Amino acid sequence: MKNDLIINDQWLHFEQVKELLDSNQTLNLSNEVIAQIDKCRQYLNKKIESSDALLYGINTGFGFLQNVKIDKDQIEQLQYNLLKSHACGLGEEVPHDIVKLMLLLKIKSLSYGHSGVQVATVQRLMEMFNDEVLPVIYTQGSLGASGDLSPLSHLSLPLIGLGEVYFKGTKMPAAKAFEQLGWKPIQLQSKEGLALINGTQFMSAYGIFCLKKCEHLLKMADLITALSYDAFDCSTEALNELIHTIRPHKGQVETAKTINDYLKGSEIISREKQQVQDPYSFRCVPQVHGATKDTFNYVLQVFMQEINSVTDNPNIFPDEDKIVSGGNFHGQPLALTLDFLSIAMSELANISERRIYQLISGQRNLPLFLVKEPGLNSGFMIPQYTAAGIVSENKQLCTPASVDSISSSNNQEDHVSMGANAATKLLRIVDNVEKVLAIELLAAAQALDFRRPAKSSVILEKLFTDFRKKVSFNEVDRVLHDDMMLAIRFIQNYSIS
Repeated sequence: MKNDLIINDQWLHFEQVKELLDSNQTLNLSNEVIAQIDKCRQYLNKKIESSDALLYGINTGFGFLQNVKIDKDQIEQLQYNLLKSHACGLGEEVPHDIVKLMLLLKIKSLSYGHSGVQVATVQRLMEMFNDEVLPVIYTQGSLGASGDLSPLSHLSLPLIGLGEVYFKGTKMPAAKAFEQLGWKPIQLQSKEGLALINGTQFMSAYGIFCLKKCEHLLKMADLITALSYDAFDCSTEALNELIHTIRPHKGQVETAKTINDYLKGSEIISREKQQVQDPYSFRCVPQVHGATKDTFNYVLQVFMQEINSVTDNPNIFPDEDKIVSGGNFHGQPLALTLDFLSIAMSELANISERRIYQLISGQRNLPLFLVKEPGLNSGFMIPQYTAAGIVSENKQLCTPASVDSISSSNNQEDHVSMGANAATKLLRIVDNVEKVLAIELLAAAQALDFRRPAKSSVILEKLFTDFRKKVSFNEVDRVLHDDMMLAIRFIQNYSIS
């Protein structure tokens, strides 16, 4: 169908994932994928029937219990027990968009035919995605090493008629949703439970979701900064192409050009300036924003490799007649890059808060705290406090999760990535960056009003006009929480042409 995203053996691209989240696309499996999943399953069936060799997680226990042999007539019960015993999540519920990504990424990983699952199991995951039967999953419980065991168990429980889901906007037992849809629980076969809960799809889904938000915020940060340039009556000398040619970091060069382009045609920027140089929070934007962009591109590369990989264990190779136990579920590549992106994105908020501070400081013919009659009115004094508090929180959240490890499974799993913690705190940081940029937009728009009748550039006047349709000039003190919430929503929905 035209609106389907076909899961095949081709690379899944970032643009495809973003489109899937932003539209009503559904998933479908290609015939080639169905064939390779089934080929692996049939190979595993024959292997179990013809051999008594110990195959980890197939006819043995898990983790430290790897040497406990499971009788053939108990192999299927082993998989049910695995899902039930490992569904130990706590904390907040995972956002629905991230749950959808987890379903997508689990399907993609299983589609390569190295996991030993039934076609029916993958198809049911696909049906859950298409009908928006979204499992209730919790943010806490994964060490990011033996796969995201706990969250993926909650993802998989509905397959066997257990757990809770959201269906048609209502939270209910999975069995009730299945009954309404006329679905029967999947009868899990050997290795399927392990294939479902071994993997990095919790970390990966959080990372991809955050990368999507980061891409938009990086664009908005440049646009809002350009507005602040005019609002603070800055010079464009620090954006001169010659400077960046002799230190040509890709992100730095792109940022200088982008902000220069946004400011072209501005009456304010073309005026003669009194200052020799601007503060670092303006002058060094190409270097700071640019470094974050370069980090974003590196992290995106790692995550695109990850979501197009097989990350469960053991891995099955029918053509080579091998079942190999390894560690592809270990989240170290993700944990490190999630921490890296956390640090890089937090710097967008860090430098933004400094621009807010400059704008409200009463310099360059702007009133103190950007309000008429300061003293009687506090104006934008406290939004800067809020921004400062959020930036401080981000600094605390940027403590790397990936440098920690706590041994588990009776020391069998003695090094873990803690990538799940890195993932969940990255989302908190990204949401915080959005808030600080919203406060800067409020301050920059307020300051630009004090520059009237002088005009900014066409693109910045459009930004200003569009924003003023949502948030009016702050004539006297009012409840600014409401304005900040409107500014956050504006940033989330603003499209840069």
